[in-house]
Amino acid sequence: MHTYLLEYMKIHLVSLEQDQQDVSQQMEQLDPNSKDYVELDFEYNWLGGQIIATRHFIQIGEEHNGNQE
Repeated sequence: MHTYLLEYMKIHLVSLEQDQQDVSQQMEQLDPNSKDYVELDFEYNWLGGQIIATRHFIQIGEEHNGNQE
């Protein structure tokens, strides 16, 4: 796998993690029973899924690169 793509995914992962942290901070300001909280909770979990997938792709890319050497 190209180093460029791996580096891009790592930068993308940081961005996703920052977005998730921002959502978490917004949620802390809200009543857990509010509509806004529920919507942010969905976004928080959606971002979490993207984070897991991106970490997986990075891991696979790094393993592939290790096998190429």
